[in-house]
Formats: sequence, C-alpha cells, structure tokens
Amino acid sequence: MLLRFATALALVLIFAGDVHAAAEAGGEGGLLSMAAKLLNFAILVGVLAYFLKSPLEAYLASRSTQIRQDLVTAADMRATATAQLAEIEQKMHALPGELEALRRRGAEDVQAEKARIAQAAVAERERLLAHTRREIDSRLRIAKRELTAHAADLAVAVAQRRIEQSITPDDQLRLIDRYAAQLQEAR
Repeated sequence: MLLRFATALALVLIFAGDVHAAAEAGGEGGLLSMAAKLLNFAILVGVLAYFLKSPLEAYLASRSTQIRQDLVTAADMRATATAQLAEIEQKMHALPGELEALRRRGAEDVQAEKARIAQAAVAERERLLAHTRREIDSRLRIAKRELTAHAADLAVAVAQRRIEQSITPDDQLRLIDRYAAQLQEAR
C-alpha cells in the first residue's frame, strides 16, 4: 500500500510539474496558471482520497465504535453513580432517626448504669451495716464480760475489806468452830 501511495504521489508531482511548466511557457499567465493550480489540487485531492480512504474509514469506524463504547460506559457509570447517590441520600435521611435511636439507647444505658450503681451502693451499705453490727455486738459482749469481771473483782475486794474491817479475831475463832462443828455433823 505504501508503494502504491508513493507511486501515485510521484505521478501527481510529475504531472503537476508538466502542467505548471506548460502554463509558464504558454504565456497566458493568469488563467492557465490558475487552471493548472486547480488541476494540481484536484489530482492531489483525488490521490489522497484514493489512498487514504480505507485507513480513514477504518479510523472513523474504530473511533465511532470507541465513542459508542464510551457512551455506554458513561451511561453505566451514571446509572451506578445515581444509584449510589440515591443510597447515600437514603442513608442521610435515615441518619437523624439513627442518631435519635443512639441517643435514646445511650440515655437508657446511662439510666441502667445509674440503677446498677445505686443497687451496688445499697448492697455495699447493707454489707457494711451488717459488718458494723457484728463488730458492735462482738465488742459489746467483750465489754460486758470485762465489766462483769471487773465488777466481780470490785465486789470481792469490797467484801474482803468489809470482812477485814468487821470481823475481829474472836469472830474468826467462832467461825472456825462453827465450820468444824458442821463438818462433824456431816460425817
């Protein structure tokens, strides 16, 4: 094909050179020169059309196919984008409801946590009160025992002092005799 194009171009250039030389030799200068130029142009256009027709047609056909494919792709992309936009708008419209649901759930969680903390505080308070009561009862028993023991010690000491002050040696001899007599009767 390249060989055909080169041959045709060479023929056009040769023929154009002959026509131009004849126009200059003839002397009719203006009109014939103009006709020669138009003929050169027509031949050039004809040769170019002949050799470039099939590549140009192939290029235009492939370009047309490419444009159609691009239009189909663009339509698909537009449909996808429209669907995505609709989905995003739907989510945007649902967002306030979701936020309100989250707020409600958060408030419920806060209330539940407050109730749990209050319940734990009551249970801890009851446990501490029970522990304190047991501790108080234990200390009270110990204090009562100590107080009873101390009171008994004091009573014995007071009784001993009274006995020491009120019993004379004669009273002691009499008590010993009476105890001995009781022992003999018991035998």
